[in-house]
Amino acid sequence: MKTAIPALLMLMITGWGKIQHQYYRTPELSPISKKELITGADQTEKYLPYLNGKKIGMVVNPSSQIGDKPSVDSLKSLGVNIVKIFGPEHGFRGDASNGAHVDDSVDPKTGIQVVSLYGKTGKPSPKDLADVDLMVYDLQDVGARYYTYLATLHRVMEACAENDKELLILDRPNPNGYMVDGPVLDMKLKSGIGFHPVPIAHGMTVGEYAQMINGEGWLAGGIKCKLKIITVANYKHSMPYTLPVHPSPNLNTQQSILLYPSLCLFEGTIISQGRGTYFPFTVLGNPDLKDKYEFSFTPLGIKGMSETPLFENVACYGLDLRNYDTRKLIKSKRINLSWLIEMYKAYPYKERFFDFKQSKQIGNFDKLAGTTDLKEQIIAGKTEKEIRASWEPKLSQFKKMRKQYLLYP
Repeated sequence: MKTAIPALLMLMITGWGKIQHQYYRTPELSPISKKELITGADQTEKYLPYLNGKKIGMVVNPSSQIGDKPSVDSLKSLGVNIVKIFGPEHGFRGDASNGAHVDDSVDPKTGIQVVSLYGKTGKPSPKDLADVDLMVYDLQDVGARYYTYLATLHRVMEACAENDKELLILDRPNPNGYMVDGPVLDMKLKSGIGFHPVPIAHGMTVGEYAQMINGEGWLAGGIKCKLKIITVANYKHSMPYTLPVHPSPNLNTQQSILLYPSLCLFEGTIISQGRGTYFPFTVLGNPDLKDKYEFSFTPLGIKGMSETPLFENVACYGLDLRNYDTRKLIKSKRINLSWLIEMYKAYPYKERFFDFKQSKQIGNFDKLAGTTDLKEQIIAGKTEKEIRASWEPKLSQFKKMRKQYLLYP
């Protein structure tokens, strides 16, 4: 029976009701993240003396926590002189929808000036940094090339290098750190969702990635940013890690975070990934697939998440991956291409499948894939094995290069 979940019932099932913030702490921490891992931010004894007497700028969002408090609030209470906050996509407090322009502001809680790195400019200006002695970067990454915080990291590093400012990185685990997979970005397709010649899943922490940016000379003119990294204690790339705070509004479950490297490719297609629901990046669907699938969902405008989603108020039919066993991804250490191949075969209007332009939520498939080949391979009916073979030798070359920048086994 084909039925769409009514909006009210969906709210009751998900338990959201009135939403004031799309970020909230996960009640169940994994045993590893609770008992063994200690993030860079949580090791205050290692960097508080270094901050003493300096005017501090912080690149942060709601994922930036010390214990169970925002790092800005925690460090300010410890006497750190934070003079400026720099906020990425979704804003410092995390209440802006995906892709939404964010303006500069003053944080009402602390009275600190907030400079948007997802507004008029994505890079701190010399004026922004003039009264800053030391920059602190503390953003949770999810290990996928599409994630815009990698472009933010690059721009902050470049601004620091150009203005002779040191950057202190409070490192955090990569929840997809077990995986290094996908086509390496063709730099002709460089964009905010693909900034460096890396595969879709890079398998690095922010600290490791920053070392790679420096080491490979990717900053303008090959300049180097002076880095200090507070590493994660007791971490290995193979360790499972449940994020204690959701890194962005539409990655609001551990399931969505683990599926993200595989499902974000659909943002360049006519298939909805569930934006406009409270379970984005765990479902796939389209109104024209009604005769192919029984499962359905209906995107709605949700403030702070996706206010004008693709197929708003229209039932979409497709795949429900909310209970998909993500251990399969962890075991294979590969992104899943079968869903992309399946959806293309199922969709009746093949010429409209890629780069659908009706909604501003849809990105460019080639930029997401990092290559013009993947789209053509899907259209040509290539197998997953054939597609993967085309990623070599660049993928193996990246893996070899990556090793020299790793901070963890």
